[in-house]
Amino acid sequence: MISPELAAVFLGSSLRLAAPLLFSATGELVSERAGVLNMSVEGMMLAGAFAGAAGSWATGSPGWGLVAGVLCVLPIAWLQAFLSITLRANQIVTGIGINILVLGATTLGYRALFGSRSRAEIPGLDKWAPPGLDAIPWLGDAVFRQAWLLYAGVLLVIAVGWTLRHTALGLALHAAGTAPQAAANSGLPVNRIRYGAVLFTGFMAALAGCFLSIGDIHTFTEGMTGGAGYLAIAAVIFGNWKLGRTLFACGLFGAATALQFQLPGMGVEVPSALLIMLPYVLALLAVGGLVGRQVAPAALTQPYVGH
Repeated sequence: MISPELAAVFLGSSLRLAAPLLFSATGELVSERAGVLNMSVEGMMLAGAFAGAAGSWATGSPGWGLVAGVLCVLPIAWLQAFLSITLRANQIVTGIGINILVLGATTLGYRALFGSRSRAEIPGLDKWAPPGLDAIPWLGDAVFRQAWLLYAGVLLVIAVGWTLRHTALGLALHAAGTAPQAAANSGLPVNRIRYGAVLFTGFMAALAGCFLSIGDIHTFTEGMTGGAGYLAIAAVIFGNWKLGRTLFACGLFGAATALQFQLPGMGVEVPSALLIMLPYVLALLAVGGLVGRQVAPAALTQPYVGH
């Protein structure tokens, strides 16, 4: 029998672990709806985590760390956009190449700043709970007291959902990823729309990375994203390119990750390797189409050649 306290800790951990996936998957969804498969979201998250941690450590202010994380990632997003949209290079190959480049660069930067084995604690974002919710017995502090970036991100995700569904910009993104030639014939700047979508993905991935380093554990470790960017892409596929289902997938992956820490504490004997691989098994099922028929945007990964 699970006690209410343990259930609350599990819910809070699931929410915290799902937050970076929530941010990055929302950005990736916008990019893919516009027709660009942004495989470099993993590298963008890692760059954001490193720059956020370095900026917070150097200035003593997590707010400036957050700014540093975003400013570091936007040029990487522009590079991805330039390669895949302007040069029309293979989007998967360029994305993976950027991921490898960022992994090496952040490892080098981490060792130069903190030392190869340092676990220096850096200033982190303050925790906050919506008024009244922190007073709920059992649930208050464990579930609702989170880094304020989580709540800011939730509001941003809601705004993205409204934009995609109810505005001309959302319609333009859909057109750029479904019928780019028809969109161009109607006067829409397809490549500019795609550039904006990729840059927005970079912004959201930067927030996700900063949440990992200065919002959650208040430090940086080599390769700390651990494949979270790829899970974000899987969440978009799992969600069939719909925001609501994508958010559900992020929550599911977050809960699966939380089980790694929760089950041993409850005395449940499960091989640790099985718990570690559980989120990736769910992602594999999603990518393999075993959670339902997947219908991707018609022009996804297809470069548009303007006339």
